[in-house]
Amino acid sequence: MMQGNNHPKGKLILRTLAMPADTNPDGDIFGGWIMAQMDIAGGIMAREKTCSRIVTVAVESITFIKPVHVGDVVCCYGEVVKIGTTSITINLEVWVKPSLNRPSREELKFQVTKAAFTYVAVDHSGRKQVIQRDCVC
Repeated sequence: MMQGNNHPKGKLILRTLAMPADTNPDGDIFGGWIMAQMDIAGGIMAREKTCSRIVTVAVESITFIKPVHVGDVVCCYGEVVKIGTTSITINLEVWVKPSLNRPSREELKFQVTKAAFTYVAVDHSGRKQVIQRDCVC
């Protein structure tokens, strides 16, 4: 997805509020906190699609487009792009509904981050297992 697109791709998986405890010394939300929210959202979607325990194995080309501020509503959207024998890749986007306290609220919602997360299905011993494509959980 290119910057400037005004619609998220995929399904809304997670919404949360950016809080003061998640900021760097300049008052912006830490990129690592954003990545954690993306991993949580991707993990939820991967589990729903595989009906199994999953683990994160890769994050490709994460791009931070705009900063996130305290009070912003952070929305994670996801879309499955590939399901292999044991792995699933999900494109994730983070969009923000800006806080009412922002000095400039030109946009009602805008994209701040994007990345592809890959998860592997594992059994209870942590060994890779085949994804059951027809599962319902």
